This record gives sequence, structure tokens and C-alpha cells, in this order.
Amino acid sequence: MATSAAVIGERQDVRRRTARIKRGLDAGMLAGIAIAVIALAVGVAISGISARYFFQPTSMLIVVGGTLGVMLITTPYPMLLHSLRRTAHLFSKPDRPDREKLIEEIVGYARVVRVQGILAIEPELERVSHGFLRDALLLAMDSKDHNELQSALESKIRLCERQSEAAARVLEVAGGLTPTIGVLGTVVGLIDVLRQFSSLSAVASGVGAAFTSTFYGLALANVALLPLAHRIRAWTSETFELQELMTEGALCLFDGTHPRLVRQRLCSYWNAGPDPDRSVSVEPAPEALHS
Repeated sequence: MATSAAVIGERQDVRRRTARIKRGLDAGMLAGIAIAVIALAVGVAISGISARYFFQPTSMLIVVGGTLGVMLITTPYPMLLHSLRRTAHLFSKPDRPDREKLIEEIVGYARVVRVQGILAIEPELERVSHGFLRDALLLAMDSKDHNELQSALESKIRLCERQSEAAARVLEVAGGLTPTIGVLGTVVGLIDVLRQFSSLSAVASGVGAAFTSTFYGLALANVALLPLAHRIRAWTSETFELQELMTEGALCLFDGTHPRLVRQRLCSYWNAGPDPDRSVSVEPAPEALHS
């Protein structure tokens, strides 16, 4: 077990380095941000208000600084760093393996295991397409019984879910409080306006400037923080489905399930469903392969 854990650690480091090199930017994410910013800018331009009017350093300081302070208050520092890293990863193009190819890959391993046993797939581990599947196969080779393997894989999935939910929750809490911080900035601006009540022109200008804090708070919450929290949850949901598919595949390999049955069970995790031609194919019996 200790040796396998060390191997898992080494291979995870290699995958992380490779991911940093190969993964590009997520075009959909960047397009969404661009559309939101352009829509706000065009709306401001149509209103006839100068864009320079919205650049209020005091308002920015209150909203951004207040939001950061709230995040530090509500979230332990390690969890905050984890949330920021998870948010930064959203801008990278996500690794979405082809489920059909993934199923066929697992079925190929099932053919080997059916004839030669679970340890026969060890030379193939370096070519496994997905990190979670590689770890699941290593655990399958080290586990003593079905329940032990299932428990280990489910614990791994739950840990990933908890970490993602915690990261999303940090952004969600900040997004819920940011508009209120913007209102506080507006109150500060109005107090400053009341000090100059003798000059009507100064009051008119100051009231408009005071409400930029509310604008900043609403924009930061509804264009950035809350959408990012939902994005993390959506990506977690998709990852969970893939991990369930790979967990089912690893359990099938451990049990020595027939490849045709493996494909049928895994196709339930694929929205397009099984290919009728493939679902009726009959795999050769182990005895025939030996003969």
C-alpha cells in the first residue's frame, strides 16, 4: 500500500506539471466575462453618462477592500487560498474526456482482467487517460475486497466534492455581502454630501458619486462572485458523474465482470446511451483465448 501511495503521488505531480503546459484558456469563460463587461459599458454609454464618472477611487476602496476583509473574517486563510486557486483554474480549459472513448478504454482493461487477472493491467497504467481512473485502478490492485475498494473510491469522491463546495461557498458568502458593503459606501458618500449641503451643485454631483459604491457592490456580486460560485458547482457536478463512471468501471474490473456487461453498466453514465451494435457483441470466453 505504501509503495502504491508513493507511485500515485509521483504520477499526480507529473500530471499537474503536464496540465500546466497543455491546458489553455477556457474560451467560454472568457467570452462570458467579455459579454457582461461590454453589456455594462454599452448600457452606461447609452445612458449618456461619462464612463469617467464611474471611476471613484473611494468607492472602489470601500467595496473591494470591504469584500476582501469579509472573506478573511468568514473564511480560514488556507481555505481562502484554496478557493482562490480553484477560481483561477476556472479560467483554464477544463479537461473533459470523451465518455465513449473512456468507456471503451475501461472495457479494454476488462478484457485483459477477464483473462489474466487484475494485476495484468499494471504495465498499462502509464497510458491511462484520466488521473482518477489511474488512481482507481491502483486501488483496485491493492484492495482485498469489493467493499474496501468501493469505500476508498467513494471517500475520494466525497473529498473532492467537499473541497469544491467549500470553495463555491466562500464566493457565495462574499457575493451575498458585497452589495451591503456597497450600500455602506453609499452611506459614507451621502454623509460627505450632507456636509456640503449649502451648495446645490455639489450636492447633486455628490449624490450621484455616492451611489457608485452600490453599483460596484452589485456588479462585483452578480457579475463575478456569484457566477463563479455557480461555475464551480457546475464543474463539480460534471466531474462527479465522470468519477462515478470510473468508480463503477474499477469495481467491475475488480470483480472480473464480463466486458460486455461492463460496457452496458458504464453506458448508463453516458447520455447518448450504448451503441446497439456494440451492446449485442459477444466477447470470447477466457477458455477460447487460452486455446
